[in-house]
Amino acid sequence: MRRWDGLEGIPSGWGRSVVAVGVFDGVHRGHRAIVGTAAERGRDLGLPVVAVTFEPHPQAVLRGTGPSVLTPVDRRVELLGRAGADAVVVLPFTKELAALTPEEFARHVLVDHLHAAAVVVGEDFRFGHRAAGTVAALEDLGAAHGFTAHGVPLVADDGGPVTSTRVRGLLAEGDVAGAAELLGRPHRVQGHVVHGAARGRELLGFPTANMDLAPGTAVPDDGVYAGWMARLDAAEGEEARWPAAISVGTNPTFDGAERTVEAYALDRDDLELYGVPMAVDFTVHIRGQERFGSVDELIVAMNRDVDRCRKVLAGR
Repeated sequence: MRRWDGLEGIPSGWGRSVVAVGVFDGVHRGHRAIVGTAAERGRDLGLPVVAVTFEPHPQAVLRGTGPSVLTPVDRRVELLGRAGADAVVVLPFTKELAALTPEEFARHVLVDHLHAAAVVVGEDFRFGHRAAGTVAALEDLGAAHGFTAHGVPLVADDGGPVTSTRVRGLLAEGDVAGAAELLGRPHRVQGHVVHGAARGRELLGFPTANMDLAPGTAVPDDGVYAGWMARLDAAEGEEARWPAAISVGTNPTFDGAERTVEAYALDRDDLELYGVPMAVDFTVHIRGQERFGSVDELIVAMNRDVDRCRKVLAGR
């Protein structure tokens, strides 16, 4: 699977392709339906599939602030490839791009650079200046420029359409299991392990990996979770994934102010992870954040949390 950063990254001589377009933050079940439809169309036409994603999120440019990030761009590219894309264009979203009319966007991006034979989007897709372009407009532009356009119906469940906004809302409530249902996998955060206060190892008996996350990362509500931690730099065959108890919050028992994500690999005190790129996957909510009256009370609660994590992760 190939990645191209910007339209200038597309190799000269690139032929016709089937193009899936969207922000795709989260690459949730609805997004995968779009890319999967493009992959089916690509097989029918004998053409490669290119997914176009935007970075940063368009709202960050148009409104000055964007939503919390469900998938950093490198992870998003990886997931789009797994969903069926042969190549991914990471298109910088700028005010200049936002100012293009729907016709200019279609001609410049879809026709001149990607030579689209078919374009696949969600049925609610909007594009061009002031989001003037609709799926119907895309169909008309396709008729004029030699490509077909397909609007894929939104994937929905009892809670309504599967959207990134719903995923963020569930994470904000600590409902990581509900978020995983919409994503089709556990929600993941990733970053390098950095030094923290060292209380976990030296005072509490639970050495934790303190994650340095990118600003704006979508993090679940404060509390304790069962999940998994994994090295992102592991060599083939190297032990790289462990069941974990994960703490999100400000450590109120110690009057903390900074919100952190810390993960303890269950029953492991021999891991040296400082500086290592790590991922943490959230599986089950154990309890909310609490302030304890003493360190001893906290240690009792942590032992109880770890025992619950062992049980819920057993066999997974």
